[in-house]
Amino acid sequence: MVKIFISNLYTKKFLIITFEPYPHYMNNNAPTFAKQDSLKFFRTLNSRVNNYFKENNIQKTGNWQLYLKTIILFSVFLAPYFLILTLGMPFWAHLLLTIVMGIGMAGVGMNVMHDGNHGSYSNKSWVNKFMGGTIYVLAGNVYNWQVQHNVLHHTYTNIPGHDEDLDAGRVIRFTKEAKWYNFHRFQQYYSIFLYGLLTFNWAITTDFKQMRNYLKRKLSYGEAKSPKILWTTLIITKVIYVAIWIVLPIVIGITWWKVLIGFFVMHYTAGLILSVVFQLAHVVEETTNPTPNELGEMDNTWAIHQLFTTTNFAPKNAIVNWYTGGLNHQIEHHIFPNISHVHYGKIAKIVKETAAECNLPYYEYKTMRSAVIAHFKHLKDLGQNPALTA
Repeated sequence: MVKIFISNLYTKKFLIITFEPYPHYMNNNAPTFAKQDSLKFFRTLNSRVNNYFKENNIQKTGNWQLYLKTIILFSVFLAPYFLILTLGMPFWAHLLLTIVMGIGMAGVGMNVMHDGNHGSYSNKSWVNKFMGGTIYVLAGNVYNWQVQHNVLHHTYTNIPGHDEDLDAGRVIRFTKEAKWYNFHRFQQYYSIFLYGLLTFNWAITTDFKQMRNYLKRKLSYGEAKSPKILWTTLIITKVIYVAIWIVLPIVIGITWWKVLIGFFVMHYTAGLILSVVFQLAHVVEETTNPTPNELGEMDNTWAIHQLFTTTNFAPKNAIVNWYTGGLNHQIEHHIFPNISHVHYGKIAKIVKETAAECNLPYYEYKTMRSAVIAHFKHLKDLGQNPALTA
């Protein structure tokens, strides 16, 4: 069984990526990726990307652009909160500020927390841990996020039954392998309303369900921690979160129902943004949902698998690039998750050229609009009765 392990070992500005078994997942029938790459795609690409950083004398982690962005996005997220606490204002102004907070919340998640938990924010591990820990301010949990995202999603991208990003329960059908229900015929219409519940569910129920599930399956990322520590951390951080975002405003004097509505609007805004960005990278017609054979073996190596299951969007849009934390360069992110997103625009040309040389796909939508249309068209297709479309 093979797990993709992105090593922290590098010589100053060199990137080294190694592969090693992932013991905590070996008893869960996880797929095995092909080990032989006759095209030498990854070896060639990795060498070229290494040379890029070496020749330009830069580190693969974040730089002043990321640090400035951190300040800006945290200001967008937190400044409205302090204004709500300190200034008397009409309820409509209150709601507008909570929308702004949701925009900042999503921005912090995509840029700061995301890079931190991938170890790409800084070359100092304590800085990465601190920035990764900002997920607690966003209502999430570090352990759950790292297992669900770094292990399950990044390793088994778009593989039904292993990548939990494809699991929306019964309500939305993201793959042809998922069971079809009659109401899926309308999922291209109602899904957008459910997308906004992503981080709200984080805050209320998801983290508790995930932790119970992951600990039962003995999943971990990095150095494993005891269940007692993990559960204690989860409960304490949730209590602090509720105290800051709900109890404190009520104690200060804001009417309780205004606080609850504002809290929901903030989360709904952030959840809608995050969900749409996530879906554009993997749930579109071009990307595939490959499954292992009877022996649990995948057709491709892990790196080539990423090309078939991932797509970019709006790669030349400066605003989308800046705000989404490079998640619109999802191909580069999936192949090099421990490179900070501030470099994706530069290395994208290298990845695209290398893929073309090996006659491998490199999916991308030129605009975000075209990607959004493609996603909901794909949802419509998946919502049709398989018995009638077979």
